[in-house]
Amino acid sequence: MAYLGRGLDKISNIEVLDNITFDGSSSYSITKGSVAFTPNSAQSCLISIDGVVQATNFTVSSSTIDFGVAIPSTSVCNFFLHYGTGVMTVPSDGSVTTAKLGDSAVTTAKINDDAVTSAKLSAGKVLQVVHGLTITTVSSSSLTEVSSGITAQITPSSTSNKILVFGSINGGKSGAVQTGGRIRLRSHDTSTSATSGSTLQTVSNYAGYDNASSDTQFALSFNHLDSPSTTNAINYTITFRRSIGTGAIELQNNAGSSSITLMEIKVWL
Repeated sequence: MAYLGRGLDKISNIEVLDNITFDGSSSYSITKGSVAFTPNSAQSCLISIDGVVQATNFTVSSSTIDFGVAIPSTSVCNFFLHYGTGVMTVPSDGSVTTAKLGDSAVTTAKINDDAVTSAKLSAGKVLQVVHGLTITTVSSSSLTEVSSGITAQITPSSTSNKILVFGSINGGKSGAVQTGGRIRLRSHDTSTSATSGSTLQTVSNYAGYDNASSDTQFALSFNHLDSPSTTNAINYTITFRRSIGTGAIELQNNAGSSSITLMEIKVWL
């Protein structure tokens, strides 16, 4: 059956509270229909005493109003009003559209404190970015992989999301000898005890092979889309080793720097 009566827009949000009977005290109980009533705040109340409207010159604590001075028992409370929130309707699940959100409503802070969860964002959105940079020179002539010092850690918010990895590496070879190297991207789930991690990508199989100079430099960049399938923290590290020749491979030499950037990408479910 359809609703009969006034529309909701005609319903007042003003509540009429019980008039106070003054007795010479400074504080009194607030009631509505003889039942204790707690206002939103003192600013929501309007009271008339002896024909003079009072507003914001009193305090409210729970269901008690305090005028700060004694109100004579001869004074009369003409009316006591409370301005509330009116009729409130809770929207049904999934009914709030994008147009109803303010331009700055979905911020990183709001995502992190779960006011707006990452699950509510559409696919392809960048949820977080982590960056790591190093200027420390690392040198090795070993055929065993060693860490370059280029590393960053990220904790995915969902097992279905992807991690987009960008790397920028600067280095060279040491000595006037033929030297080649291999550079790899590795990951390590910090919930496991293994520290070597899994090989995700061979970034480069060449690094200054010629023997014409003792200061041959190289610069390379790469990107890789990883599917870690975990919400554990993951370390991404660049490793390198000598692959051919006899000299050493040096990264971040001659005041160079290298970096790695991790982006968590939302995936549609």
